[in-house]
Amino acid sequence: MPSGRDEIGLYYLESGFNREEMSFRFGQHLIKPSVVFLKTELSFALVNRKPVVPGHVLVCPLRPVERFRDLRPDEVADLFQATQRVGMVVEKHFQGTSLTFSIQDGPEAGQTVKLQKHDKEEEDSPTLWRSEEEMASEAAALRVYFQ
Repeated sequence: MPSGRDEIGLYYLESGFNREEMSFRFGQHLIKPSVVFLKTELSFALVNRKPVVPGHVLVCPLRPVERFRDLRPDEVADLFQATQRVGMVVEKHFQGTSLTFSIQDGPEAGQTVKLQKHDKEEEDSPTLWRSEEEMASEAAALRVYFQ
């Protein structure tokens, strides 16, 4: 499958990615491809099972690492470029005006799953677990922005 770079240098797959053939890990969890809405060369983005606010999504490195310091420089660059791009889409899609980015890096920082980058809009929201169907629907809506 051909790949390229977009206007900010972020790697992408031109014709999307075949979600059925991909597998993703979020720490110790296996992620269903249906909830992933972006895959770059070294990172991926997924919707959150229990969002704190609308637009609370995760951007993760493809390679599992324990801590932020364990990422290679190219992985850091890709992760933050993907986060920037996802942030622009989240703000547009959810009609937000502000974003919060956070990294929980270590147990004392609240990390319960290995490294990921949080991106969430500043609004109130329900905190119930969502169904797989609801998560897949949101991922499909966000995926459109990256095609």
